[in-house]
Amino acid sequence: MIKITMIDVTKNKINEWTAGFALSALLYAVLFYVNSWLTSDFTFGLGVNWIYLPAGLRLFLTLIYGLPGAIGIALVSFLISYFGEFPHELTTCMGIGLISGFAPYLARIFVLANVRFSPDLSDLSLPKLISCILIYALLSSGLHQWWFAVRGLEEAGTVNHFLAMFIGDVAGTLLLIAIIKYSLDLFRSRKLT
Repeated sequence: MIKITMIDVTKNKINEWTAGFALSALLYAVLFYVNSWLTSDFTFGLGVNWIYLPAGLRLFLTLIYGLPGAIGIALVSFLISYFGEFPHELTTCMGIGLISGFAPYLARIFVLANVRFSPDLSDLSLPKLISCILIYALLSSGLHQWWFAVRGLEEAGTVNHFLAMFIGDVAGTLLLIAIIKYSLDLFRSRKLT
């Protein structure tokens, strides 16, 4: 007979939390720099890209891992901002990190409460996914541009920057989904042969 103790359950939860945090942080950091390399010619302004693949990853990591994913993304986004092109102001970069990690988490909370799909994403359909992407892109773009305006970043926080970031987040998310789907289809077809 298997005896499960409270300590075993707690260890499993800590391991799941740590794995979600670490995997989210690592994957987001890698895809951020890959995206920067691939889309350097598609930059609208500071922190705004016309195609932003990590937006899709942010959304999926927080849908899958929840809070640990959001915290991992927030930490890495803070570090990328602080040591990257943004002014080396602790408050500005902390805000960017928090928005990057928690905008998709807020979208997750909103979608789970209003769009009605299961937390394990088993019933995620295309219309539900599109609504989730649009809600996330609106939250992320709106909060980022609001924060950029509050912090007085040059030429940021405008309607044009909001629209460009929104388009970049949606385009990047859809492109990332297409890449993942194509890769899975390719993997399945090779596995069958």
